[in-house]
Amino acid sequence: MKWAFIAVGVIAAVVVLVVIIGALLPRDHVAIMQARIAAPQRLVWQTLTDPAAYPTWRHDVKSVEMLAPGAAGPSWREHSSSGAITFAIDSADPPHVLVSRIADRDLPFGGTWSYVVEPEGDSASTVTIIEKGYVSNPVFRFVSHFIMGQNATIDAYLRALSKRFGPEVRPTSVQVVVHETDGV
Repeated sequence: MKWAFIAVGVIAAVVVLVVIIGALLPRDHVAIMQARIAAPQRLVWQTLTDPAAYPTWRHDVKSVEMLAPGAAGPSWREHSSSGAITFAIDSADPPHVLVSRIADRDLPFGGTWSYVVEPEGDSASTVTIIEKGYVSNPVFRFVSHFIMGQNATIDAYLRALSKRFGPEVRPTSVQVVVHETDGV
């Protein structure tokens, strides 16, 4: 019985420590990654702006439910093993810059993704993704910062995008910055 109390006490102490450390970390971050994609700019742009086709090349997305479009473009809900997340396009400058955001307000995280697509000749492109995100929940903040990494989602996205057009490439981390602000 004594060992059970000790085990419960240790687990509780670890949970409290994770919450405290998570609460001390900045809520907001900016992560930037880029990858060379073996496809021309127009094909990359078409792929990025066709959410209904995401399940065909993004293995983390089980299905996409298209929603009523907003003023700047489409809105959709992605269904994955982690649940459903609603996205909306905030702005687009075809075929160069696309800005999307998580439209759900009740999630413990959110923010925007800016996709910058630069041509590299006629047959390749460089895609840079700039995530301006936040993680409200201290436990998720701890996990995001120390376990997953601030750029894990961008890395997976760029790997899947590259594999869509050829061999999977390893994206380059350009920058990860955590900072304290009131919003992103």
